[in-house]
Amino acid sequence: MNIEGNTVTVQKSSKDVFEFLTKLENFEQLMPENTQKFEVDGDSFIFGLKGMPEIRLVMKEKTEYSNVTLGAASSKIPFTLAADISEVTNNESQVTLKFNGEFNAMMAMMVKAPLTKFIGTLTENLEKL
Repeated sequence: MNIEGNTVTVQKSSKDVFEFLTKLENFEQLMPENTQKFEVDGDSFIFGLKGMPEIRLVMKEKTEYSNVTLGAASSKIPFTLAADISEVTNNESQVTLKFNGEFNAMMAMMVKAPLTKFIGTLTENLEKL
């Protein structure tokens, strides 16, 4: 299952956006209002949204100034969340969040709407930086 958020323009350089996203504690600023738990632990963080199970994300890959990819810490539900960053000007960049997960058809039906909303919220909050 692939979900791609809207491409948003952030009033920061690609370097600044990349550095923001590689500091995992900054993800707390991007989380939805209904976040009940957020804890950073080394190269991973765990978060919990109201009514949803807690999820641990681990830093998987970093390509300087162009991509940050996080992945599920658990192999039960394998997925990645990638931020593709492209510089527009010295003080402006575009970011697209991409979710890629391997779910069975039943699970995909259940999680597609909440995940799409979650990616939308992260994207909107990223645009406000």
